[in-house]
Amino acid sequence: MKKAIRNTTIADRILFLLLIVTSIAGLVYTREAFSLGSDVLVEVNGKPVYTLALDVNTEISIEGTDGRTVLEIKNNKVRMREADCSNQTCVKQGWISKGTIVCLPNNIVVIVGSRSKKDIDAITG
Repeated sequence: MKKAIRNTTIADRILFLLLIVTSIAGLVYTREAFSLGSDVLVEVNGKPVYTLALDVNTEISIEGTDGRTVLEIKNNKVRMREADCSNQTCVKQGWISKGTIVCLPNNIVVIVGSRSKKDIDAITG
């Protein structure tokens, strides 16, 4: 083991240190990017139709392209309780407290996030 450490060059040590720093920075960024949200944004056909608080228990019916979908918010979590689509993937996803639920046949997207956080989606130019 000592022989292996002695055989490393300064470039090897710098590369190793750079990998460790990059890994730690990635963990910090991921934790911040996927932190728990406080709001639920509901979009139909790419247009926002509802912005709801995640801490208020409620149930809403959303009319999508392929039929009706029922969204339920309870105990700081959200789920698609019912959907008229054939594959039911959005319903099978279950409860989430962060992230996104998508119902492709109905063109409905549910995003759990925070209004106070101003993230940059993309920069073009």
